[in-house]
Amino acid sequence: MPSHRLDPIDRKILAELQADGRMTNVELARRVGISAPPCLRRVRTLEEQGFIRGYHAEVDPRELGFEVQVFAMVGLQSQAEGDLRAFEDLCRGWPLVRECHMLNGEVDFILKCVAPDLSSFQSFLTGELLTSANVGSVKTSLVIRGAKDEPGVPFDVLETRLGEAG
Repeated sequence: MPSHRLDPIDRKILAELQADGRMTNVELARRVGISAPPCLRRVRTLEEQGFIRGYHAEVDPRELGFEVQVFAMVGLQSQAEGDLRAFEDLCRGWPLVRECHMLNGEVDFILKCVAPDLSSFQSFLTGELLTSANVGSVKTSLVIRGAKDEPGVPFDVLETRLGEAG
């Protein structure tokens, strides 16, 4: 398990940055209880090791005019590894597809799509997704409202679990 390579300070750094990626290194160091230079070294190491993949602003889609969010459940005709990868490559090229996850069970992939309006999503659905090679079925669900959208991981659960193991 990768989390065993991290000490409690590294995990605290990650939790703090996950909550607020814009804080200064000085503030981060204060929150985790170390001085600024070793804190910065730790952050750089966490970035290099891939624990921190990037820093992003959380934007409000509706404020920007993206009124439609849809989950599309996609069934492929072939689940051969090359066909799975080809579909994933297609998804990476579609701007409306914001997330793509391969699943086990009846559905091969679930896509989270965001569009300005229903007409834009329908154009994508009928003009690109449904006509793509190897796509056998697509079922869509329009999001009415979201109750929770929490990025990252629940560090408090990890700390509790690690405390019980120790």
